[in-house]
Amino acid sequence: MRSRIILRAVLLALAGPSLAAGPGDTIVAARQASMKEMAAAARAIAEMFDGKRAYEPAAFKAAADTLSARAGGLTGEFPQGTLGAPSAARPEIDQARPEFEALARHIGRLADALAIKAGNAPPGITADMRMDGGSLLGKRPGAAEADPARMPAEHLLHLILQDCTSCHSKFRQKQQ
Repeated sequence: MRSRIILRAVLLALAGPSLAAGPGDTIVAARQASMKEMAAAARAIAEMFDGKRAYEPAAFKAAADTLSARAGGLTGEFPQGTLGAPSAARPEIDQARPEFEALARHIGRLADALAIKAGNAPPGITADMRMDGGSLLGKRPGAAEADPARMPAEHLLHLILQDCTSCHSKFRQKQQ
């Protein structure tokens, strides 16, 4: 139950209403579109694991590939001068750029591992794709340092969402 609440909060934060970018602000508009694509991909995978959407290996792979591709370009989507209004990106990103980039790189590593797993996805969700009953969202000692290639796909998704939540709580302005 708690994981579903957290998942909904993350998905709303990723795809929630955003301030419209000005006509000349293509970077902000592209960034917002990218975030919406990531949210849709994460939602699709989460719904497959929750049984709210039929599991299809091709759809799982497409969603994981989207997360991987978009996560790989995260740092480049936040150049100096594109932070603050009309974007929800806080200007504090520039003051804490190393922390922001470390979070983005970690999301990218997790998303890449998820895409590799999705490329070898079986016809149905198997036990080894599921979280192993550990604590919610992977908050185990050393979870962040563990080898993503050895983690179940569901666990990778939860860690990605956990990182998204951390990044948004620190670097995204709340929408009114």
